[in-house]
Amino acid sequence: LVLVIAFFFFLPDLGFCSSIITGPTNVTVLAGSEARFNCTVSLKWVIVIWLSNGSPVLTVVNPQGAIITSDRFTSQNYTSESGFTLELIIHDTQLSDSGKIECSTQQGNESSSAFLWVQVHGSLFIKNSTFTVKENKTVEIVCEALGWSPAPDITWMTNDSFIDKSRYVTKQSQGSNGLHNAMSILTLTPTDTEIVTCLADIEALPSPQNATITVFFLNSTVESDYSEDKTSTWIIVLAVVFSIIGFILLVFIIGVVVRCFCQKKKGKWIFIAALCIKINKTKQNKID
Repeated sequence: LVLVIAFFFFLPDLGFCSSIITGPTNVTVLAGSEARFNCTVSLKWVIVIWLSNGSPVLTVVNPQGAIITSDRFTSQNYTSESGFTLELIIHDTQLSDSGKIECSTQQGNESSSAFLWVQVHGSLFIKNSTFTVKENKTVEIVCEALGWSPAPDITWMTNDSFIDKSRYVTKQSQGSNGLHNAMSILTLTPTDTEIVTCLADIEALPSPQNATITVFFLNSTVESDYSEDKTSTWIIVLAVVFSIIGFILLVFIIGVVVRCFCQKKKGKWIFIAALCIKINKTKQNKID
């Protein structure tokens, strides 16, 4: 099979009437998805070889069909009045697939190429889930994007409106495995409770990835009311606690008094019973 591909790859011009009508166009995809390239040739084509970064990955021979050497590279064909279209499908794209994709007819060294750019979207998060900011105070909100390729473009929004770029600073750094990281720090002085969103975008994403937090604004009036409410709450709690304690003490005192009264009454009856027994014994002695 390798010899067959090599033969066609280095095949000289044998006079076949085959030419490229429309070559492939540039494609940008997310890693793990499919990339598709079309190459339209004249109807009398004989062989088309697809190359990735200079290496043959798929050969299509007329009329036998595609010579597949890897399941990641397959082909579909379409016929029209003007020509024959061969579609290269790259499955499960990887970062290493990025580069030049070439359609070659081996006819007079005729070829047409395009560029494949495989991108990776990583994670995005804001370090704190909520913020509480007092009046006239400034807070820094940190958003991090980890494991991207290329490094994403980061923007900020508050209440669905974009924030001016002068209010945040973004730094990019090299990550592992050829990926990139980015950290953006937003400086915010809120005047009201706001929904703040960090957005990260690359070309292959259909829409930006986002992370959102709520920034609660606490003005002086609210803070004063909150303090008064807090004090009132503590007063109510203390009143309830003391009432419960007082009730418990009252029950305890009543219990002690009742117990003492019962013991005193019981002692009195014992004394009377003993006196009666003594009188009965005295009477009995006199009779005897």
